[in-house]
Amino acid sequence: MFKKFSLNTLLLFIPLTSLVFCFNSPKNDDDKMSTIMISVKNTLSYLHYSPKPINDAYSQEVYKHYFEMVDASKRYFMQSDMAEFAQHKTKLDDYLNQGDLRFYKLTIDRLYDRVDQIDKITQDILSKPIDLDEDETLVLEPKAKNYAANSAELATEWKKYIKYNILQEMETLTAKEEMQKEKKDSVQRFNLKDTIKLEILTPEAKRIKATQEVKELVTDSFRRLKKRNKMDWFTVYMNAYTEVFDPHTNYYSPKNKEDFDTQFKGKIIGIGALIQEKRGYLYLGALTIGAPAWKSKQLSEGDKILKVKSKPSEDAVNVVGMLSDEAVRLIRGEKGTKVTLTVEKKDKTIKDVTLIREEVAIEDTFARSIIVNSKDGKKYGFINLPSFNADFEDAKGRNASDDIKNELIKLKAQNVEGIVLDLRNNGGGSLTEVGDIMGLFMNAGPYVQVKDGNGKIQTLSNKTNTPLWTGPLVIMQNELSASASEILAGAMQDYGRAVVIGSPQSFGKGTVQTFVDLNRFLNTNDDFGSLKLTIQKFYRITGESTQRKGIQSDIQMKDFFTYSEIGERYDDYALAWDKIPAVSYQPLNYFSVTALQKGIEARLANNKTYQLIQESSQWKENLDKEESISLNQKKFNEVMKTRKSQIKKFKSLEKFNNGLKFVVNPDEAVREKTDEAFAKKTENWMKNLQRDLYLEEAVNVISEMK
Repeated sequence: MFKKFSLNTLLLFIPLTSLVFCFNSPKNDDDKMSTIMISVKNTLSYLHYSPKPINDAYSQEVYKHYFEMVDASKRYFMQSDMAEFAQHKTKLDDYLNQGDLRFYKLTIDRLYDRVDQIDKITQDILSKPIDLDEDETLVLEPKAKNYAANSAELATEWKKYIKYNILQEMETLTAKEEMQKEKKDSVQRFNLKDTIKLEILTPEAKRIKATQEVKELVTDSFRRLKKRNKMDWFTVYMNAYTEVFDPHTNYYSPKNKEDFDTQFKGKIIGIGALIQEKRGYLYLGALTIGAPAWKSKQLSEGDKILKVKSKPSEDAVNVVGMLSDEAVRLIRGEKGTKVTLTVEKKDKTIKDVTLIREEVAIEDTFARSIIVNSKDGKKYGFINLPSFNADFEDAKGRNASDDIKNELIKLKAQNVEGIVLDLRNNGGGSLTEVGDIMGLFMNAGPYVQVKDGNGKIQTLSNKTNTPLWTGPLVIMQNELSASASEILAGAMQDYGRAVVIGSPQSFGKGTVQTFVDLNRFLNTNDDFGSLKLTIQKFYRITGESTQRKGIQSDIQMKDFFTYSEIGERYDDYALAWDKIPAVSYQPLNYFSVTALQKGIEARLANNKTYQLIQESSQWKENLDKEESISLNQKKFNEVMKTRKSQIKKFKSLEKFNNGLKFVVNPDEAVREKTDEAFAKKTENWMKNLQRDLYLEEAVNVISEMK
């Protein structure tokens, strides 16, 4: 698997130059895909920030990237397939120019053939006794293995893969037994009521149970692969072309674009229930409090979904065996319209439930705050911002800056002495939200420079002179803080308005994207999807790009991601770092970083928890780099035994408590009394915050800021 992370895009909506190409309405799927290819090629060539020549060298890069996406593990195609495909290695540029589908059809048709073949192979393997005592080795690193030379080698490779999964599943069962035994011992030690029933399986029973579990998982995975339609694979094919331009230029099919918009806005129109897929059936997951499914009082978590009637005028659609994302699209619809679910309850009764679709917020998208009481009795505010969300279509929709403003108002009412803004794992979002959030903490001033492909530079400024919070401010970041997060952290750092604490550097995404609807170039009302296109690069007010380099923390603390290859600098197709002239701005110099660094260095030098985190992170990264593993049960168990002994050393990290006390805001305390799901989520959030060494140090730093 690739170490690749899906990041919300930093968007800048700008008018696009009218392009000179246009097409007639396609008549069938092949015609449609061909039209998309040519439209994508023209859009890339005319509008991309740094267009590449569409030539044989480009073709070879696309070829390489495509197979990294389609068969990264080298587990499906054979050497004969790759020899045949290689004849097209320098022709993919021509196919893109002409809208020629021959290579796409050849590879995907072959993939479906191989899936059918391997499905039969695996069923045959799993129908016979599997010898776990053979002295075999599975190669884990794709770069260290070859494609199968023939059908016999392909079967051998899959037999090894199945053995590996059985051994892993047996190890999981053993771990569950050990965990239950620990719980039982603890209960008996403290004379508590013992309701724990231990189920200790014999090695043979464990092998049988693990084999059955793997058989069901493998069968289900092939069912899902066969259900995947060719348009999904075409999206992968097109992204092989686009991502060689840069990793953030992507083709989005209509349904992919819908999913992106949903996440970006933080809301959906639906019934407020997760849809879970298991063994070919769809089930209702957790219900959102207050949403239609919950309000109906007729649906429950665990109900099996049999049919969905998307519109009163249409017949119900049988969803048994359907992929969950297809069923979700049937359930979603326009606000105020009806949808009927036919469900099988746990008592096996069948029930039709008609619901009215409503707008349901995805709360994990939005900012949230909590009051932090430090060890010395001081009170601080902590705000977590998961993304720079914005709703450009609805004036009443939620956006990150308004959410941060509301959280600041609540925290100020509690007389906090400082604010910690957590941007860890925040992959970005709307560029305009950065300036609005900046205006909540300081007076007007430039915060970012944007340069287009023609070299034209524009400076964006916050124009607000009524900041809501002027006290101490700490910004937390890590290697997954990207794009808009980096603009905000970089601007606040450049002004000296906030201390940035966290990983040595952030992700390093210094590019701006916009969506181009391909329909604008077509004489049709059909939806042909969109191209998310890199059109600009952004720069700090100092003139330095954040591309590849990211933002360096003022107070650097290595974390779990520091030893992994995470960030733009590890991507072969990422744009280069560069620099432009600085703009005029007035630093504030609120504090002395040097003094703060001395304090934290002294604390971390003897902090055993921090040192253990580093050791744990390095150990996990070394595990990820292991290229092979023995499939002999005895040897495999020895490896697991060694790993368990190493893991024991890191167990104390799970029990770490930073000594901080957390209190929810008054409005949330009221909500917890009636919203059980929210109360449970809050409880888990607070537990994680109490185990957060980095938050402890952020509070220490803010307490020392003058």
